[in-house]
Amino acid sequence: MKNFKTPAEVLKETFQYPAFRNGQLEVIEHLLNGRSAAAVFPTGGGKSICYQLPALMLDGLTLVVSPLIALMKDQIDALTARGVNAQRLDSSLTAEEYRQVMEDIRSGSLKILYVAPERFNNERFRASLANIRISLFAIDEAHCISEWGHNFRPDYLKLANYARSLKAERVLALTATATKAVLNDIRRVFDISEECVINTGFYRSNLQLLVESVVSQDRDQRLLELIKQGPGGAAIVYVTLQKTAEAVAKLLSDAGLPARYYHAGLKEEERTEVQNWFINSDSAIVVATIAFGMGIDKADIRSVYHYNLPKSLENYSQEIGRAGRDGANSQCTVLAATEDLIPLENFVYGDTPTQAAIEKFVNSIFSNHDDFDISQYELSNHCDIRQLVLRTLLTGLELKGYLTAGTPFYENYQFKFLQSEASILVNFDEQRRSFLQGVFGCAVRKKTWNSIDLTTSARELGEERQRLVKALDYLEEKSLIAVKVAGVRYRYRIVKRPESARKLIDELYDEASQRELREIERLHQVLEWLQLNECQSSALAARFDQPLDNECGHCSWCDNRSSVVLPARSEPAIAASELDAAVELQRNNPGAMASPIEVTRVLCGVSSPAISKARLQRSDHFGKLVHLPYLTVLGAVAARLEAD
Repeated sequence: MKNFKTPAEVLKETFQYPAFRNGQLEVIEHLLNGRSAAAVFPTGGGKSICYQLPALMLDGLTLVVSPLIALMKDQIDALTARGVNAQRLDSSLTAEEYRQVMEDIRSGSLKILYVAPERFNNERFRASLANIRISLFAIDEAHCISEWGHNFRPDYLKLANYARSLKAERVLALTATATKAVLNDIRRVFDISEECVINTGFYRSNLQLLVESVVSQDRDQRLLELIKQGPGGAAIVYVTLQKTAEAVAKLLSDAGLPARYYHAGLKEEERTEVQNWFINSDSAIVVATIAFGMGIDKADIRSVYHYNLPKSLENYSQEIGRAGRDGANSQCTVLAATEDLIPLENFVYGDTPTQAAIEKFVNSIFSNHDDFDISQYELSNHCDIRQLVLRTLLTGLELKGYLTAGTPFYENYQFKFLQSEASILVNFDEQRRSFLQGVFGCAVRKKTWNSIDLTTSARELGEERQRLVKALDYLEEKSLIAVKVAGVRYRYRIVKRPESARKLIDELYDEASQRELREIERLHQVLEWLQLNECQSSALAARFDQPLDNECGHCSWCDNRSSVVLPARSEPAIAASELDAAVELQRNNPGAMASPIEVTRVLCGVSSPAISKARLQRSDHFGKLVHLPYLTVLGAVAARLEAD
C-alpha cells in the first residue's frame, strides 16, 4: 500500500464524513490487512464505503460486481465529484466511452471498476483483465450466490472462480439480507473466516412498519388517502406488474400528486430521467416494480408503500430499507390483499420446467462431444426452458461435477477500418505487422464491415484465439478500427457422463420442484408475517437471526395490540366454455401445448419460449384465467384433457 494515511483521514478528506458508521472500520481493517471479509449491513447502512475507501488505499484495481446499473451510475458520479477515477462497463456505453475505460484500466489510472456479473461471460473483458492487478474483488448483493436466498442468480455462483482466476488479492461480500443459511453459503463460497464477518444488525428504529387489510376495489382510494394523510416528502409505491405501475401513477397524477412510473419496459433514457427527477425532488412519488430504488442514493424518502404484496420477506426488507436513510422517522405501509398472491405464484410456477423439458435439456447436453459450445438462446427455445432457469440447470451440472465451463466467446466478429489498412500496419514492428496482416487477410471483406471467424482464423494462423481477441480490442482502443460482436456461445467440457440419464433427469426435476416449493413458501411467509399476533419488527429482525430484546412500540401490532386479519381469497368456478376452448387450443398447437402444464400457462398468462414462438400471447385465451390460482386451473385443465 502506497497510501500512508489512516482510514479515518481518507474518510474525512475524500468522502467528507466525520466518522465511520457502525461496522465500517472493522470491515475496512480486515481488507487492509489482506483478509477477505463479509459485510451484512441494513439497506442504507453504508456498505459502499467498505470497498470505496480501501480502493484508494490499495495498489491495483478494485473490481465491484453489482447487478444494479443505477447504483453504478450514482456511485460513479459521486466518486468522480470527489476526484476518484471510477468507471463502469455496461451495454449503455458508447464505443468511445468503452475505449476510454479500457485505456484507463491498462494505464493503472482507474481505481474502481463496476461491472454486472454477466460481464464475465464476455471474452473480451476477461482477456483485458488477464494481466491487471486486482487488489479487491467486491460483490454487492452477495446473497444472490445462495439458493437459500430470495434472489438466486446462477452467474453469481461462478464469481468465486473468477476472483481466483484473476488472482484477486482479497474479496469483500456485501448484502443487506442474509439469513444464517445464506451467510454460511457466502462464507464457504468466498472462503471468508467467521471472524471476518461483520453483521451490524437488521433493525432500524426510525421505520414504522404498518399493515392494512384491503380488498382490491378499495385499494386505489385507500392509497390516495394514506399519501395525502402521510408524512409528505418523497415516496416509493411498489407494485408487481408494469401495467399496474402505469395505472397507479396515472391515478396519483390525476389526483394532483407529483407521480411517475418506473419499470423495466421503459427505455434506458426514460428510466434515467425518472431516477434523476426522483433524486432531485423532495416530494416526488415513483410507482415502480421491484427494480426501482436498488442503489438509489436518496436519504430523505419518507414513505414506502406496497400497493401489492412483496415477493418475500427479504424483498420487503430491502424495499423498506430505502426509506429514512437520513435517520428521520419514515412510514412503510403494506396494503395487503390476498388476491395479490395469484400473479406472484404464477411467476414462480411459470419458471419451473416440465419433466419433458428437462429430459430434452439433459439429452441435448450429453449428445455433444466432450468439448462443445452452445447458444443459450437456441437451447432455451429447443427445450422450452426460460434462459435464467436454463443457466441454473447448467450451473447445477457444473456443481455436480458433470461439466466445467470455459470462457464464453462471440460467434460473430465484425470490424471496419477507421484508418487505411496500410496506415495501421505501418505503426507496428515487422513481427506484429505480419501477424496483423494475417488477421486482416482472414476477414471476409465487405463494403464497410468485415466479418472474421476468430476460431477458424486462429487455427489457420497457428495462434491462440485469445491473441486475436486482444489484437482487435487493442486496435479499437487506439481508434484504428471499430469492432462489433454478436452471438455469444458458451464453452463446456463434459467431465463425466451420467450413469443413468433417467436418474439425472429425475434429480434435476426434483430440485426444480423443490425450488418452486421454497419460492411459494416465501410468498406465504409474507402472509403469515402480515398477520402475526406479536411485534412484527422483532419477528422480521429474528428472521435475520437478530431478534429485538423488546417490542419496537411502533409497528401495526404494537400500535393496535391485535393482529391484522386478511380474508381468504375467493376462487370462482372455471366456466366449462373456457375448458372447451383450452382443449381446442391444444389441438391446434400440439408442439407448444403438449401437456396440461403448457395449457395452464397460456390460460394463466404465463409465457415460455414455446408459447412465444407459437405467438400464443396473441390468443384471446392468453391470461383469460389470470385471476385464478395456477394450481386450481392446472387441476381443472388436467381433468378436462383426460376426459376428452
